[in-house]
This record gives sequence, C-alpha cells and structure tokens, in this order.
Amino acid sequence: MARPVTNAAFEGLLAAAGYGNAHAAFARQLNHAGREQGAWRYDAASVYWWLRGRTPGENVQAAMTETLARKLGRPISAAELGFGALSSTGSCVYPASVDAAIDATDQIWTTLAKHHGRTTDGTFDSGKALQAALGWRYDLPDETVNRQGRQQVTATDVLSLYALADHFTDMDRRHGSGSPHTRAVMADLLVRQVGPMLRGAYTDTVGRDLMRAAATLAGQLAFMSYDAGEHAMAQHHVILGLRLAKAGNDRLYGAHLLANLATQAVFLGHAREAARLAEAAIDGAGRAPATVLARLHATAATAYGQAGERRACQLALNKAERCLGRTGTDPGPRWIGYFTPAHLAGAALRCLGDLGLYPQALLQAPEALNLGSQNTRTRALHTALIASTHARAGDTDAACDWSRTLARDVASVQSVRLRQRLRELANNLRPHQSSPQVNEALVALAVTPAAT
Repeated sequence: MARPVTNAAFEGLLAAAGYGNAHAAFARQLNHAGREQGAWRYDAASVYWWLRGRTPGENVQAAMTETLARKLGRPISAAELGFGALSSTGSCVYPASVDAAIDATDQIWTTLAKHHGRTTDGTFDSGKALQAALGWRYDLPDETVNRQGRQQVTATDVLSLYALADHFTDMDRRHGSGSPHTRAVMADLLVRQVGPMLRGAYTDTVGRDLMRAAATLAGQLAFMSYDAGEHAMAQHHVILGLRLAKAGNDRLYGAHLLANLATQAVFLGHAREAARLAEAAIDGAGRAPATVLARLHATAATAYGQAGERRACQLALNKAERCLGRTGTDPGPRWIGYFTPAHLAGAALRCLGDLGLYPQALLQAPEALNLGSQNTRTRALHTALIASTHARAGDTDAACDWSRTLARDVASVQSVRLRQRLRELANNLRPHQSSPQVNEALVALAVTPAAT
C-alpha cells in the first residue's frame, strides 16, 4: 500500500506544472537543472518520498523552484514547496537508506555553511538518540553503495578527506570550537568538496571508504558543534555519521560516535540515557581493539557516575583500566590514538567526583594533566575539574591555587564546555567568598577570556 501524501503544497505545484502523473519527467528536469552541483540521480522514487515527508537539501529545493517556475511561467519561492524552514536542523532521524543520508548531509551542511553565527533550532532529543542507536546496531547492512554519477571518485580522492578531517581535529583540540566561523568554514568545504563526491560515481569498494571518510568528517563537525553548545546540530551530525559509518561497514567508528552521543548526553544531564547509549556502543563494537574498548568503558563510567550508580561506575572504570593496559598488543584504528591514560584519568576524576569520592578522584589529577601540547582544551577542562573537585572536598586553598593556573590554559580556547566548567568552579567557590583568597579567585575567573 502506498503511503499517503504529507506534502500537499508540493503535490499541488507538480500537478499545476503538468508533473502530477509524470514524476520521472520532473526528476529528469531536476537532474538537468542541478547539473552544476554534480551528478544527481533523482528519479520517480525520489519524488515519491519528497511527497511523503522527506526533505531535500537547500540546493535541490532551489533547482525545484527553477524547474517549476519555468513550467508555470511565474516565480516560485522555496516556501511554496512545503518542506518547512531550511534553517532547521530537522528531526535527527536515523536515515533509512544511504541516499537519504546523502540528502540529509547536503541539507544540514548547506544550512550550517550559509547561516553560521545563527543559533539553530531544537534541543538534544534522547529518544531520537536511542532510536538511532537501535538502527545502527540492528538494521541490515547495505548490500552495495556503488553509484553512477558525473564525477568519478577514486581511492586517492578519499584519502584527501582524511587529511581534511585531521586538520580540523587538530584545530579543535588546540583552540576549541566556540567560534561559529570555524564550523562554517568546515561546512563550506563539505558542501563544495565532499557533497559532490558523495553524489559522484564510485565502485562499492571506493564507496565504502568514502562513506567511512564522510562519517569521520560528520563526526568531527558533530563534536565541534557539541563543544560550541549547538546540541541539536551536534546530535544530527552524530546520527548522520552513524548512518554513513554503517554504510562503510565501520562498526568501530560507529561505536565511537555513539559514545560521543553518550558524552553529550552526560553533559546535558541525561545520565541514564547516556548509560544506555554507552552500553549500546560497547555491544556494537564487539571484539574491538583494547584502546577502543577502554574509551567506551570510560564513557559508560562517566554516565554511571552521574547517575549515582557507584558499583556500575567502578566496574566500568576497572574494565577501562584493564583494556588500556593491553593497548600495546593492538593500538587500534588511527582515530583512537587521541585516547591516552590522561583521558581515562580525566574520566575517572569526573565520575568519582560525581559519586562524592573526592580523595579517590584527586588521586587521578597528576595523570589527568599528562597531556601532549596539542591538547590545550582538554588540559584546561581537566584543570578546571581538579579545582572544582578540591572546592567540593572543602579544600578552598588548593582550589584557588589551581584556579590561578587556569589563565595559562584557557587564554586561546573558545569552548562552551570550558565555560560550563568555569561556572561550576565559581559556583563551588562562591559559598566561601568571604575568604579574601576565594574572592580574588572569583574575580579572576569572571574576567577569564574563556568565561565570557
């Protein structure tokens, strides 16, 4: 049984233009109108899904208005098409097919590139996050991802995308992602370079690697959006990355993305949902390299710590420590190389502090700061966490001492997450502001560049 039409406005325009019973003809005209965008291969099935709720990208809608305006002899606005506001990040639904994922990336990358600096609509949706986890874990694999298009994509082309991801990853770790310009630049590169490749021509082998590379880029942009406080945008990119990783048969990177979604849920206070996401990532990763498993168990520990589940938290920490002790035998994929004993110590510091186990938490402090010079933001986050843990433990002298070291670490970092840590530190110190030393630290925190 055919699904009912949900976009009556688009249906009416097609009928008025003579395409009511000629959806394939409309798709051919659309492909012709969009030839400068690369090789589109829309067909009658594409029109079917647009009529039933699927939203094409902004440049596709522009080609639709051009095609319909030519037939109707009058201007057509994008609003008349009935697809809703283009600036919305959408509903964060896990795409059912590779083509749907490609359409969704086109839409969201174009939106981000054109509307940088504008706060996006929507909030983190834990229900959609869990649905995406189920889709990633249990949907059948894609039989093939080969594609016919105008631009031929080679293995060498795909390698260049990994270099692009490395560049933005390094910039993010050094400076944070609070500047909307940084994310807009990345989105613009994705629109101009990666989008046409996804719509190009490639074999199944090249296509799988292309999907993995695109998932890596979507995952990096997701993490940058999360660091900038754009939580709906971050969630949408993680979900798209999950679908692309699924198409690329990369279960390890998919598990990593799901753990990132769990980390975001912890930040937003959705502890129990975060724990479920982390456990789904561990289950989906299967017999993964030790470093990957260490990271996943560390994420689960932070979720259980925030939820107050002491036994589950400590069990997850123990598993993470044991896994990290085995990393010499199998270092894992290149992208997990960032996760070091310092990152595990930071996770332990966080979750043990959440459980009120302050002495045990502070034992992690020296290792948590044993970071490479490129990890500027992580060093600042860990330093602020150490200071807050001292304050919560009642040692305001130590908290103030650590607060003074923050100025060196935060000067060049723009990060909403870091601002949140600084606010938490100030809130933990404020009950003791009658102390001159604490008051001085509060004044210094208030004028710290990262706090404004």
